[in-house]
Amino acid sequence: MQLLHLILNALLFGLCYTLTNHAAESAQVQRTLALAFEQAIPFLPWMIIPYASSGPLLAWAFFKVRKGDALRVYSRRLMLSTVAASLVFAVFPARFPAGRAVPDHGFLQLAYGLLDASDRPYNQFPSLHIIYCILLWLTLRPEIARRAWRLALACWLLLVGASTLLTWQHAVADIAGGIALAAVACHAVRPGATARHSVAFYYVIMAGLALLAASLSAPVWPWLYLAASLLLVASAYARRNAAFLRKHEGRHPAWVWLLFWPYLFGYAATWMLVRWRGKPPFAMAAAGLWVGRRLSAGEALQLPPGCSIIDLSAELGETELLRRGHYRHLPLLDLQAPTRTQVRNILAAIDAERKQGRPVYLHCAMGYSRSLFIARIYLNSYTS
Repeated sequence: MQLLHLILNALLFGLCYTLTNHAAESAQVQRTLALAFEQAIPFLPWMIIPYASSGPLLAWAFFKVRKGDALRVYSRRLMLSTVAASLVFAVFPARFPAGRAVPDHGFLQLAYGLLDASDRPYNQFPSLHIIYCILLWLTLRPEIARRAWRLALACWLLLVGASTLLTWQHAVADIAGGIALAAVACHAVRPGATARHSVAFYYVIMAGLALLAASLSAPVWPWLYLAASLLLVASAYARRNAAFLRKHEGRHPAWVWLLFWPYLFGYAATWMLVRWRGKPPFAMAAAGLWVGRRLSAGEALQLPPGCSIIDLSAELGETELLRRGHYRHLPLLDLQAPTRTQVRNILAAIDAERKQGRPVYLHCAMGYSRSLFIARIYLNSYTS
């Protein structure tokens, strides 16, 4: 899991930072936030060593943090900071005004050569180095038991922060911006809430990427539409609103398609891929209870006659044939644990249909999680 979080953050950083840096260079941005007094700040070539250490420190922290919630907090704060900072880079690009002298030492020449090859004097405000130093301290401090090692870490991170000025990479305003954005990231991603808001968070990140694309490419409106749609989905997940798609009698109204077309299209495409892979559409979980995914018209004919349908999927419209009989829509959000009230209502509906002597088909969108989860609870609670 640590490696997965590391790879995800590395890919996100590589994409966002590179695109915004390239865009600023292509536009030949000249804006600078450096003030006159900063010309007196000395250039210390050896400070490239702490400056370059931030990358290994960021990677090491993923493996130092072993608790699930702490790992998610660290990873998500990094992701949110990277995307938010990149949006500022794109909308308000700035560059460092002065060029550096070439160091005399061969190793330092190599180090600065690698820095210049991979970075440009753009992506200034806010300083990601400052943001990452703050997040590293908040993440690693609880993991280090010995006081001496915590003190050593604090001193080194302060040195990394100072290196942003003393390598002539950033201005004082960039540091202030980094502190402010780190505070926002820490407020937005809090310990104890990561499990509940996982899906909402990743939709926010995708919306941020869409906004970044809107700021860097034309036409702008498709990306803005995508970002708005994804933010609406994120809001629904954050509020645990399973009925946000207003599905009625197995169908979505036209205005829902207008607002959530990317989301609905994504589920429809995934459903077609699941069908193409040849997974059986449904299976018998117990006598009179079938469990599976949303069915096509042909697959629906394979169900027992007079089957009652309990549809847990909010994202896919119901097959017309199955809407004609005993059909109930009790939506659950995908990839998120249902509430106890939702579970009780669905279990009661299954039990009521079976007591009427009708077979029941319980299904979600793909048949992988929601329907199987409810079926297991039903079998444990009502047939044991």
